[in-house]
Amino acid sequence: MKQNCVRASALVMTAGLTATLALLFSCASGQERRPDVIFVPTPQPVVERMLELAKVTKEDVVYDLGCGDGRIVVTAAKKYGCRAVGFDIDPQRVKESLENVRKNGVEDLVKIEQKDIFTLDLSGASVITLYLLTSLNEKLVPQLEKMKPGSRVVSHSFEIPGYEPDKVERVNADGFERTIYLYTIPLKKKTSNNQ
Repeated sequence: MKQNCVRASALVMTAGLTATLALLFSCASGQERRPDVIFVPTPQPVVERMLELAKVTKEDVVYDLGCGDGRIVVTAAKKYGCRAVGFDIDPQRVKESLENVRKNGVEDLVKIEQKDIFTLDLSGASVITLYLLTSLNEKLVPQLEKMKPGSRVVSHSFEIPGYEPDKVERVNADGFERTIYLYTIPLKKKTSNNQ
């Protein structure tokens, strides 16, 4: 680990189960930004249900923020015939995603880009998928709020704090119960009664 990094890894627990390992870095400026979380793949049954909850159609454009191995964008393209873009800051994940896209023959529908998700213009998407930490979801709110009304945001395991999901669903996968949160733009702030 580089000397300038002032935060180390943290173990994140959700409902008593390890949901993901977070590797948080704050590195000095001028250095390449590191991933905010380590890659933990979303189980395929959760991927399928996330896309179903978002009611993805052929007309949608799906952005997966922190796309890992590209399984969400590949599934969206194969199952719904929609365009999809996966973004990841980690060059290894980008390489794996590109291979997954090629292997599944969806190059005409799916793009993978190595980018910092916190610098993206999300207005081109009608569906956003997330498997990030709550704090990172919160950091994305200003970008999400610029999306077109009616756009959907689906998050695996972690909510967007301060905002009311339209739906919360539990899915059993790999022997664990996973939670999926569905939001619609504009995001609805939680009131004091439902916090």
